[in-house]
Amino acid sequence: MFDLIPLIKAAGYLGLFAIVFAESGLFIGFFLPGDSLLFTAGFLASQGFLNIWLLAPLTFIAAILGDNFGYAFGKRVGPALFTREDSLLFHKDHLERARVFFEAHGAKTLILARFLPVIRTFAPILAGVGRMHYRTFFIYNVIGAVFWALGMTWLGYFLGNLVPNIDKYLIPIILAIIIVSTLPTAIHIIKNREYLTNKAK
Repeated sequence: MFDLIPLIKAAGYLGLFAIVFAESGLFIGFFLPGDSLLFTAGFLASQGFLNIWLLAPLTFIAAILGDNFGYAFGKRVGPALFTREDSLLFHKDHLERARVFFEAHGAKTLILARFLPVIRTFAPILAGVGRMHYRTFFIYNVIGAVFWALGMTWLGYFLGNLVPNIDKYLIPIILAIIIVSTLPTAIHIIKNREYLTNKAK
């Protein structure tokens, strides 16, 4: 686990922008703590460490631009991604996992994937690989950024203001966010493996 509070304080606004951007569309971003990072940043804003009126739009813009970068990358590189060798920062399994999810849920994956670690990084890339109509992509991209970047940030901010001594419960809340956000991905992976196993039989 990342020690989020010192990380956010050290990173500042530009660091948070870079992290959200990377997690939204760069291969290197799939391991970053997006949901919990946004929530904790919102909480710190409620305690006066950050300005929510600067933080919220900054993370929102970073999420949109990151997805756009991923889309452009996928559209440019295309099928070559599926033949690329695995490396420290790239594994075809992550791309395949996102592809299966994308096929099952269509364009709304760009919204759902915002709350699913790993899949949220590769979904916009796959939209580019599949040459999704850019207007459709952009609309779902913005909607997803509203719910994820703005939603998680403001949730942390409001709870920080509403719940007395919420800092005492911050670690359990962050752990709950991590579990809730990773659970759908884990279930999807298990179901997909069972499906592939049964198909092989």
